[in-house]
Amino acid sequence: MVSEKTIEERLKELRTAIALYDFHYYVQDAPIIPDAEYDALFRSLQQLEQQYPQLITPDSPTQRVGAPPLKAFAQLPHQTPMLSLANAFSEDEVTAFDRRIREALGVDQVEYAVEPKFDGLAVSLVYENGILAKGATRGDGYTGEDITLNLRTIPSIPLRLQTLPATGLFEVRGEVIMLKTDFEHLNEQQRKHDEKPFVNPRNAAAGSLRQLDSCITASRRLTFFAYGIGTYHAGQPVFSAHSEILAYLASQQFLVSQQSRTATGAGGLLAYYREISTLRPSLPYEIDGVVYKVNDLGQQETLGYISRAPRFAIAHKFPAQEASTELLAIEIQVGRTGALTPVARLAPVFVGGVTVTSATLHNEDEVQRKQIMIGDTVIVRRAGDVIPEVVAAIPERRSAHARPFIMPGHCPVCGSKAVRLPDEAVTRCTGGLYCPAQRKQAVLHFASRRAMDIDGLGEKLADQLIDRGLVHTPADLYRLNVGTLAGLERMAEKSAHNLVTAIEHSKHTTLPRFIYALGIRHVGEATAKALAGQTGDLDHLMNMDAGQLQQIPDVGPVVAQSIADFFSEAHNREVIGQLLNSGLQWQKPDHPRQLLPANPAVSGKTFVLTGTLPAMTRDQAKSRIEQQGGKVTGSVSSATSYVIAGSDPGSKYTKAVELGIPVLDENQLLLLLQINSADKSEDS
Repeated sequence: MVSEKTIEERLKELRTAIALYDFHYYVQDAPIIPDAEYDALFRSLQQLEQQYPQLITPDSPTQRVGAPPLKAFAQLPHQTPMLSLANAFSEDEVTAFDRRIREALGVDQVEYAVEPKFDGLAVSLVYENGILAKGATRGDGYTGEDITLNLRTIPSIPLRLQTLPATGLFEVRGEVIMLKTDFEHLNEQQRKHDEKPFVNPRNAAAGSLRQLDSCITASRRLTFFAYGIGTYHAGQPVFSAHSEILAYLASQQFLVSQQSRTATGAGGLLAYYREISTLRPSLPYEIDGVVYKVNDLGQQETLGYISRAPRFAIAHKFPAQEASTELLAIEIQVGRTGALTPVARLAPVFVGGVTVTSATLHNEDEVQRKQIMIGDTVIVRRAGDVIPEVVAAIPERRSAHARPFIMPGHCPVCGSKAVRLPDEAVTRCTGGLYCPAQRKQAVLHFASRRAMDIDGLGEKLADQLIDRGLVHTPADLYRLNVGTLAGLERMAEKSAHNLVTAIEHSKHTTLPRFIYALGIRHVGEATAKALAGQTGDLDHLMNMDAGQLQQIPDVGPVVAQSIADFFSEAHNREVIGQLLNSGLQWQKPDHPRQLLPANPAVSGKTFVLTGTLPAMTRDQAKSRIEQQGGKVTGSVSSATSYVIAGSDPGSKYTKAVELGIPVLDENQLLLLLQINSADKSEDS
C-alpha cells in the first residue's frame, strides 16, 4: 500500500512542475512542454487530490486559474472570477459529462451551447456607460493585467456598444487571437528584419498583447472573438440562455464564431465535435478543441462551480495533428543502452500547437517499411501530442535528389562497431564500457548490488562524477580518492571514505559477478554463471567465437553473437584491461567444466522433443543438444531442424511429418551427437 508520505511527495513534485510550466506559458509566453503533456500532469494532480482531499493545499494549481499578472502592468481585479474549463479527451468522458449534468438536474435531456475553443489569450473588456473603459488578461482568474491601451488598438473590439443604456457596467469576455494569415505575415516581417520568428499564433498574439508600447501592438494584426459576459448591472438586457448572449454580442458588433450553435445530448455534442474536426484545417484561426456549455442559464446557476472551473461546461480537446514537410536529413541518436535510433531533421512545420523540427523514425525497419528517403516530403504527426513521429513519405512529391537511408556500421558517438542481432529491430553500439552515450548506464550497472556491489554509488553521485569528467568508464571508479569525492555536492568526508572503502572491497569478487557487471546485452546473472562455470577463465571466454560460445548451456545463437561482438570491440578490451590492472581479482575454480568439441551437425540447429525417450529424460537430451550448440524449442515450425520423437509423440510428431521435417529416435539423436549408446546414461 502506498504511504501518505509518498503521495505527499508526488503531489509536491506535480505542483512544483505545473507551477513552473504555468510561469513559462502564461507569464513568459514561451511554453516549454506540449499542451497534452501539461494536461496529463494536471489531470494526474487532480486525480490524486480527489483520492486524497485531506492533502489539498491552498497553493495547489488546482486551487487557482492561470498565473500571476506581469509586474510590468498594473493589476486589475475581476469582479467576477474568470475561470478556466475542465478538459475531456475522449468520447467516453463527454458521455460521462452529459450523464453528470442530467443526473444533477434530474432531467432526461439537456441542450448545450457549443462553439470552437480558440487558441489565444483570454481577456475581459469592461464597458462603462457604453464606452470601453478597461481591459485585462485573465491573469490568475481573480486579478489580471491592465492592458486597456493595447486592447483599444484591436479593430475588432468596439470602442462603444451599440444599444446599451447610457449608464451601468457591462463586461464582455473573449479571446484575442492571431489569424493564420496574419501570423504568416508577421513571421515574414520578423525574418525580413533578422528577428526571431514566433513559434505559433497563440504565442504571437500573447506577446503582441503584452507589449508595454501600444504602438507595437497596433502594428500587429490581432483579432478578438467574444464568447461570453461577466459582470453587468441591473436594468440591462436579461438573458435566459447562453445562445442569447452570443446573439446579443453579435448585435453589438462583436465577432462571434460562425460555428457557434446549440446541440442536444451527448450524441449532439459528439456530432458537433466530429464536424468541427473536419472543418478545423479550413478555419482561419487555430483551435485546439470545442467547448460545451449548458445553454440554460438557470440550469447553469443550479449546477454551480468547483474551485477551478464551472460544472456546467467542459472543453473537448482535439488529438494530435498531422502536417507535411521536407525531410532534410536523418541523424543517429545513441541511447543509454546503446540503441542507435534514426531521427528525422525536418524543415520547420507547425503541428498540433508547436513548431516541429525533428521527429522519431523508430528504427531501420520502420524507415524501410515506410519507404522513406532523405529529401522526401513526409507526413509528420505529434504521436501522443508529445513525441513527433514521421508517419509516411509522399512518393508523388519525391525529389530527384532523394537518397536512401543507410544505417551506419559504427557508433557515431564512440566509433565502436554497431551490430544488429538476429530477431532484433534495433542496431546497437558494442562499446558498452567505453561509449559516452552509455556511460551512466554502464557505471550504474557495474556498481549495482548484484554486480560489483559498490554501496553508496547511486544515480545522483554518478551524474556528478560523469558531468565533472571524473569517470569516463567503470575503470575510473578505482582511481577515485577521498579528497576528490569529498569535494562533490552532498559528499562529506565520511561519505567519501565509505565509498572509497566500498570500491576497494569490490576488488575481491567472483568471475560470474564480474562478467555480469560488464553489462553485455542478453547476459544476465544465470548466463554469467554458466559462462564462468564452463570456461573458468576470463581470457578464454574473451577469445571464444560465437560457435564455441553456443556450446555452453543456456547460450543460444543471439546471446553467443552478443558476447562475441562485445569482446571483439577493442574499446571494451581496453577498459577490461584497466579494471584488471586496478587490482580486481577472483578465485579461479579448480576444475572448470570442459566444453565439448564443436559439432557442425548440431551447432546452430533447432530441435523439438516430443514423447518419452527410452533411456534419457527430456532435460538430459536438451542439455546434450545445447552443449553442442543446438537450440531446443517447444513448438514445431518451418524453422525446426529435427524433431526427436519417443513413445506417444503426439501432435508435434504429426506436424513434423506434415512439414517434412526429419524425425529422429533416441539412437539417431545419439549418433548425431556422436555419443556412444553406452554413454547415454551418464547424466542419470
